[in-house]
Amino acid sequence: MKNKRKCIICWSLIPILIFFLTMYWQTLSIPSTIFVREGQELKSNYIIKLNNRFNKINSNENNKTFDVSLLGMIPVKSVSLKAVPKIYVYPGGTPVGVKLSTKGVLVVALADIETEKGKVMSPSIEGGIQVGDIITEINNNKIKSSQDLISILEGNKDKTLSIKIERNENTIVREVKPIKDKKSNLYKIGLWVRDSTSGVGTLTFYDEKSKKFAALGHPITDVDTGTILKINDGEILESSIISVRKGEKGNPGELRGIFINEDNFLGKVSKNTICGIYGDGEKNLVGNKFNKPIQIALRHEIKEGPAKIITTIDGNEPKMYDIRIEKLLSQEKPGPKSMVIKITDPELIKKTGGIVQGMSGSPIIQDNRLVGAVTHVLINKPDVGYGIYIEWMLKDADILGK
Repeated sequence: MKNKRKCIICWSLIPILIFFLTMYWQTLSIPSTIFVREGQELKSNYIIKLNNRFNKINSNENNKTFDVSLLGMIPVKSVSLKAVPKIYVYPGGTPVGVKLSTKGVLVVALADIETEKGKVMSPSIEGGIQVGDIITEINNNKIKSSQDLISILEGNKDKTLSIKIERNENTIVREVKPIKDKKSNLYKIGLWVRDSTSGVGTLTFYDEKSKKFAALGHPITDVDTGTILKINDGEILESSIISVRKGEKGNPGELRGIFINEDNFLGKVSKNTICGIYGDGEKNLVGNKFNKPIQIALRHEIKEGPAKIITTIDGNEPKMYDIRIEKLLSQEKPGPKSMVIKITDPELIKKTGGIVQGMSGSPIIQDNRLVGAVTHVLINKPDVGYGIYIEWMLKDADILGK
């Protein structure tokens, strides 16, 4: 009888424990910095209590903090509050060509070398260089391109090289001795590098006040290593969509575009982050169709339900299509997967199958406000994908405070 009673008590406590753990995890996922409208009232609920002594916050009261607690009893964390005014930007939706030059050269592969004595291990491997490393200097000489690397190898032949690399935000120096390649008769260190990349994406917004633009909503990564490219400089160009490969289950589709007027760039790219690419541009980034600024929505102002995206699937004229925001995700840190979205527009599904490569950066509009941008497609559900909160992109564009 006692054992039965214990079992009943245990089974009764499990749901309560799960409830508290779930609520505790929700409070932990609240960002350390929350942006609110000036004068906005701060509200608690019966689960998450905001233990503060003020009801509203104004721009001159930034950096106030309040404690987040569970049921007003269990302290969880402190959160910084920042007030922001109404922000208006021009929505994008137009295709842009992107050209980037990397900072230094990116190591994308390592290779053994065929010598007169046979094949030997890559000197770079022996020197401790890895795929994904960024070579920035050799013997105190700046490396800006693969040609710089080749020139230094030709000038030093079999002399040991001091190679400065960046790896996971750390700077490391390695020593590598070149070996003479039998076929080419040149000295090599057994690696393949990349110093530039290009492609087509979608403009998200342009801010006339700061002259900043944002695009893609996700980082540009190296196709071989998956490394987020550290850029030296770059530019965005006018682009036109010439064809569409329709997305299917297990096979993502693609917008195929070409660069137009390559001698006249639309903007200079200065940042490539986990939330997209950013830089400076002029008002010629504003399209002819969606040429009126709209207000942005903060995270807590977005809701699940109907919305629209602005994107271009033919030529360079954007159109608005229906979607649904299926789920809003909690994010402690910025990232490109903030919300789950589903394409519901019959015309867009017919032509593209849903979300396709090249559509990344397409603005998401809800209640005539810019709430985010398209970022990824689910490979097995081409009509479903992810979007990013516009708040994250505004922060990386240096329009919202850090």
